[in-house]
Amino acid sequence: MASSGSGNSAIRHGLGQISSAAGRLRSYGAFWLKAFSQETIDLTLRTHTGLQTRIVESPGLSLAQPDLDALVADLRTVAGKTLPAGSLTYGIFSGKRERLSRAIVTLIREEATGRPIAFNALSVMSVELDGEEQEVTHLGLVMVDPDVQGQGLSWVLYGLTTLVLFARDGFRPKWISNVTQVPSVFGMVCDTFSDVYPSADAGARQSFAHLQLARGIMRHHRAVFGVGDDAGFDEGRFVITDAYTGGSDALKKTWDAAPKHRDEQYNAFCLRELDYARGDDVLQLGRVDLAGARRYLQREVPAGSMPALLAASAVLALQRLVLPVMHWMDDTRAFGTLRPRGSGR
Repeated sequence: MASSGSGNSAIRHGLGQISSAAGRLRSYGAFWLKAFSQETIDLTLRTHTGLQTRIVESPGLSLAQPDLDALVADLRTVAGKTLPAGSLTYGIFSGKRERLSRAIVTLIREEATGRPIAFNALSVMSVELDGEEQEVTHLGLVMVDPDVQGQGLSWVLYGLTTLVLFARDGFRPKWISNVTQVPSVFGMVCDTFSDVYPSADAGARQSFAHLQLARGIMRHHRAVFGVGDDAGFDEGRFVITDAYTGGSDALKKTWDAAPKHRDEQYNAFCLRELDYARGDDVLQLGRVDLAGARRYLQREVPAGSMPALLAASAVLALQRLVLPVMHWMDDTRAFGTLRPRGSGR
């Protein structure tokens, strides 16, 4: 027969679990409320046990100089664990406010020590599409301290920030771009986002929108991903030839060193299309939309996470019930063929 002491212990343990779950829900609730309300995002969220994730939008505009210097130092600390000192000079590593004003930085650090261990640096590019300026979010550079690789950080580094931006923008589809020679990253983009080109999917097709955006990016935004003016671009395959000539030389990988995807079709695509000795990259374009957000929540976010399940339910509810009303009532932005009030079009 179980003793009353062990029964009380089980009750206390159960209450503790409920309290812990409630705390996580409050944390996630506060996170999303801030994401919707802030003009420029600066959010901190506990995404893993013992780890904190900070998302900072446009740090070059929003942070005071000491805070900006500290952020750049943290990014360089992580980069320094995998690359030679001083080997990266482009984009966010330059420390220039102009570069950092268009960046969105996701930084993961240890709670106990404050040590930075991983980051993702997105960039927002303005590109013309059908005669109008369109924002394209470039997925940017991801780096993880080798000492902590394999701890399940990829769902934060590759998707959380784009999901926040998508939600904050009223769940309107957003264009994303990605430049890589790494099969695991190439496949992640194909699996996560919608309407991706190029892709290993036999049904993937290059639309005129893809082509317009690619031309605009290669014409005006090469510096965002460290590609020099002398690098070529194959418009048929969206392959950047001899890409590592604009400050990103230290990121060039051999085929053997490039991390592979668990799905062999993505590895085969990269091996077939890219010349690793020369240093080619593939430029991918796609969109984050409700279908992509749902795939991300179901495939990438750790299974069994209550906040993830609640978020998935919210996405489905928005898709079925709320989203059309939100878009219809907002007369300041385009919705399909409808134009904003006062646009004159």
